[in-house]
Amino acid sequence: MFERFLARPNCLVNRRNRYQLLATVLINIICIAHGIGIGWLSPTLRKFQTPETPLSFPLDVKEVSWVGSALGIGSVIGNSLSGLLISQLGSKTCLLFIALPHSCLWIMVYFARSVEFLIVGRMLAGITGGGIYILHPLFISEFCDANIRGTCATMVMLSVNTGILIGYILGTYASYYVVPFIVLILPLSYFILVLFFIRDSPMHLISKGKFAAAEASFRYYKNIKDNDSLSDQATAMAEFKDMKLALTREDNQLDKVTVKDFFTRAAIRGYGMAAVIVIANQFSGVFTMVNYMTDIFAKSGSTMDPNTSTIIIGSVQLFGAYVSTLLCDVFGRRALMLVSSGGVALSLTCFGFFTYFTQIYDLSQWSWVPAAIMSVDIFLGNIGLVSCLFVLMVEMYPLKIRARATSISIVICSSLVFLMLNIFPLCMHYWGLPTTMWSMAGITFFCFTCFLLFLKETKGKSMLED
Repeated sequence: MFERFLARPNCLVNRRNRYQLLATVLINIICIAHGIGIGWLSPTLRKFQTPETPLSFPLDVKEVSWVGSALGIGSVIGNSLSGLLISQLGSKTCLLFIALPHSCLWIMVYFARSVEFLIVGRMLAGITGGGIYILHPLFISEFCDANIRGTCATMVMLSVNTGILIGYILGTYASYYVVPFIVLILPLSYFILVLFFIRDSPMHLISKGKFAAAEASFRYYKNIKDNDSLSDQATAMAEFKDMKLALTREDNQLDKVTVKDFFTRAAIRGYGMAAVIVIANQFSGVFTMVNYMTDIFAKSGSTMDPNTSTIIIGSVQLFGAYVSTLLCDVFGRRALMLVSSGGVALSLTCFGFFTYFTQIYDLSQWSWVPAAIMSVDIFLGNIGLVSCLFVLMVEMYPLKIRARATSISIVICSSLVFLMLNIFPLCMHYWGLPTTMWSMAGITFFCFTCFLLFLKETKGKSMLED
């Protein structure tokens, strides 16, 4: 029975998929480190605004908004650089480079003497994050089999969310000056492991005319050995030849992209749905609230400790991302996006009503409600809007423009990250928490309607298809 389970094509640890899983796990070490940087800020930012700040300078609300939103500026830079360099340098070289700015983040945090140190550090963290959100989905889509691609791609957000939870805990309980030394172990380990165990994808090597290296890479990721049976090797090599033929056809050559390729019917359809997905991802507030979770609970009327509530939400967020990895290749992307966007819209509406009535009535005996509603919101947001974002971005575009169009879409997403991180604390300050939540709920419900009417399923789609 166990042997039958291992033989299933969608089993991550079966013989063919083993090295694909290993590569996915290794490149996601930097995602965990990036998540720690995001999660650590939430409880730490609140400390920065109190007399107990570990720094010699307290922050006001505008400085807080800039420290938070600097991540978005860095993300745009990281997206742009990765999109430009991946086709020239290859995935492996770009993956190595993104370890550097994240390492610099913790150096800036440790030596912070003014708010500018923190802003620059967050911007550097954003460069790494921007690189992750371009490089990882594209790279995974190029070496993973279709029946495990969704699972492996959603591991990106599972790893980020693991890091966010660790960051919440470190920010709450660990000394400000100890955290950098702990976290720096991760980017250093990542750099060494990627250097020795990751190869450029066969698709990239074929596009560069390096056919022998492409074949070696294909055999590596598909775990094809010289001592395998001749029939198994012949089947694998036939698959490689089909890939090579598809990528070297005149109409499919990735280095011969024209302006016309960006205006095909398939491309325009991809742009429209990508726009809705990006808007839902950011204006649902799921990512933004992660950065300001402690402040949100402090203003929600709950009497629970904000830091404890934040850690609970971090655990729920991690669970949501894990569920997404289990279900993405089972139920498909469309079903998860519908459940996610509809559930988030309803949760935000309920949270807005609770915080509104807290201002009128004494609801202290219901202090658990904000944590419960936000848990549902974050869980549902992570099973679709967050985890499926990068899977869909890669799968919905035609082959020739996939890397460029995905890069542009993620750049726009990162720009909205900056916008949301910048205005969210200001909206809470000037509009109040209820109106802020209702506004996000309305936008998310609009996106739910668009998914219901127009989003097509991409599960099992070949990366050689349009």
